[in-house]
Amino acid sequence: MENTTIPQENALTHYELHKANTRGHANHGWLESYHTFSFANYHNKDRMNFGVLRVLNDDRVNQGMGFGKHPHDNMEIISIPLEGDLEHQDSMGNTTVIKEGDIQVMSAGTGIFHSEYNKNKDQLVKFLQIWIYPNKKNVTPRYDQVTLDLSDRHNKLQQILSPNPEDAGVWIHQDAWFHIGKFDNMHTANYQLNKSGNGVYAFILKGDFTIGGVSLNERDGLGIWDTNSFEITSNSDGAEILLMEVPMQL
Repeated sequence: MENTTIPQENALTHYELHKANTRGHANHGWLESYHTFSFANYHNKDRMNFGVLRVLNDDRVNQGMGFGKHPHDNMEIISIPLEGDLEHQDSMGNTTVIKEGDIQVMSAGTGIFHSEYNKNKDQLVKFLQIWIYPNKKNVTPRYDQVTLDLSDRHNKLQQILSPNPEDAGVWIHQDAWFHIGKFDNMHTANYQLNKSGNGVYAFILKGDFTIGGVSLNERDGLGIWDTNSFEITSNSDGAEILLMEVPMQL
């Protein structure tokens, strides 16, 4: 982990680097999970959260296996499928399948139960499980999912989440904005923060990037704060990045 000042033009003022191989790791046979922040049996006092971003789990679930019914409350839970089909059921009466290009959100609020299973018998399912602390407690539980056009993230940042129900993507009870971009080699994009005081956690889904002079590889994470904007540059074809802008104060 780094937390420093970089004396160069367009450099980040403050950042925190989490290399992929420093994440927590759990292998349960049917489930392999990498934890960016403390979760379950992985505890790291220096990796408890990034602002209101509490959990970033990189999960792989074997064929026909999954998470049985379990409870949540007062958390915004986002699932981003990366490969395969994930079947979802919950106590609100929802039964659905999410796949690459879909974004799923649950506002757990006063309490929900749900289960998640690999729908297929012949391939893995890979997805990100993300938890965000809400800015309102004990709300009525809510479920939503959207299917996005993957071509809208080619060489640009596609918004997939915001605080606003009328915006593109899903919405949550928090002043947070998520974007995904998929870039050709050496393509540069600028990210402007939506709210003063927020930070951004960048997670590399595929390939290699440079952000403010920091080199990042697949599954690396970079927390950025005390800035209004920054540039990202792809260093490989098909490089894919997830940007999670969140409040820094719990």
